[in-house]
Amino acid sequence: MAEQSVQTLLFPTLFAKPLVATFDTPHQSSDGGAILLKAIDDPLGLTTRLAACIPEWRQEGKIEHDLPTLIRQRCYGLACGYADANEAAQLKADPIYKLLVGRDPIAGAALASQPTLSRFENIVGPRELYWLTQTLADVVIAAHQARLARTRVRRITIDLDPTDDPTHGQQELAFFNGHYGSWCYLPMVGTLTFNGERTQHLVTAILRPGNAHATVGVLGILRRLFAKLRLAFPHARLRVRLDGGFASPAVFAFLEAEGVEYLVAMASNPKLEQRVRRLLGQARMRSKATGDTATLFGETRYAAKSWQRKRRVIMKAEVVRLVGRDPRDNPRFVVTNLPQSPRRVYAIYRERGDVENRLKELHYGLGFDRTSCSGFWANAFRVLLTAAAYVLLQALRLRLAATPAASYQVGTLRERLFKLGARVQVSARRMVLHLPSAFPWLALWQAVALALGARPG
Repeated sequence: MAEQSVQTLLFPTLFAKPLVATFDTPHQSSDGGAILLKAIDDPLGLTTRLAACIPEWRQEGKIEHDLPTLIRQRCYGLACGYADANEAAQLKADPIYKLLVGRDPIAGAALASQPTLSRFENIVGPRELYWLTQTLADVVIAAHQARLARTRVRRITIDLDPTDDPTHGQQELAFFNGHYGSWCYLPMVGTLTFNGERTQHLVTAILRPGNAHATVGVLGILRRLFAKLRLAFPHARLRVRLDGGFASPAVFAFLEAEGVEYLVAMASNPKLEQRVRRLLGQARMRSKATGDTATLFGETRYAAKSWQRKRRVIMKAEVVRLVGRDPRDNPRFVVTNLPQSPRRVYAIYRERGDVENRLKELHYGLGFDRTSCSGFWANAFRVLLTAAAYVLLQALRLRLAATPAASYQVGTLRERLFKLGARVQVSARRMVLHLPSAFPWLALWQAVALALGARPG
């Protein structure tokens, strides 16, 4: 009787007639469109290969949820907006999620509970995480190798960016970071851009302690990515773009020894300020004459005391004018080995700014910063699973290239493709998803399904 009172709600005066809302229809899901995730994942083999990186630690006769099932449950759940394992209690009987992990949607056993998923997250250690990270990169690179098989890949741009992941408890290796003004982790996110494409494809995401310097781990990440990319794309030039936190002698020496192109921002200092002074004066005069922001570009040869030789530094001398404010000087510096004009080099560097949009999607669309486990390695595993879910969504977005949905953010993709009420029916011959005919994004959903291997009929 108590269950009936919870499941039935009455609105006696809201409409012309009393309205009763009764939660009594079995075998239904609010995520019917999520079957597209499996259609993307199966050709990639992402969750299968990730699961193979983790050795089975449980007794064979007592296993109810195998490793591929647990990986898929978490990755698909993350893609659909369920960032925390606590939501497993509400989803473990959902017919669509059972279907996605390979179980009968009606008669199949329930999915893993929150305690099971938490134990799973906490069993992964540094060795497994290393192989998981390498496997994620391998899958991404192989997918683009297949996608671009008929295209000559002349250049691959690698962007690495640290981002803050605020913590709100006693998480292991979370430290106060003065730059961000909070207790946090500092994960590193790496993306790839092919030729002149606009999209930056996530290839790696690694959690780091909150007090890690920007350069921690960067040489190892780049060294492994270089080897993988040169094997997959032997004729492509590699280009690396980094922000000012990476400007160190070790990083410059490594990039030059590897023979790659690089653009690395550099913080201002008294010597560089002296070099840009004349150019900045010209920008002030132009800004005063026009009343608008003025930007000029130049270059210099410069070596810090810790450098063994001089390098080319692009200087941007900018005077910013905003309504109601005094003019503001905004000099910027980029160290590079590219031969193009200063204006062109700086434009190439600025293109890395789109990485911020990828970070926002990870944080706000997928709960990238939901690192609420107490152990560091468990949180690092969560970060990697979130990255894997994002890889699936980016692969899905590639299939939408000929549609307006090609530019959809994660939240919009989820709303218009996954959040679709469905009733599941199973017969001896087939399974049927009964979907609403009034679904506002019906044509888009059908187009995506056809692109992923569905057939009309």
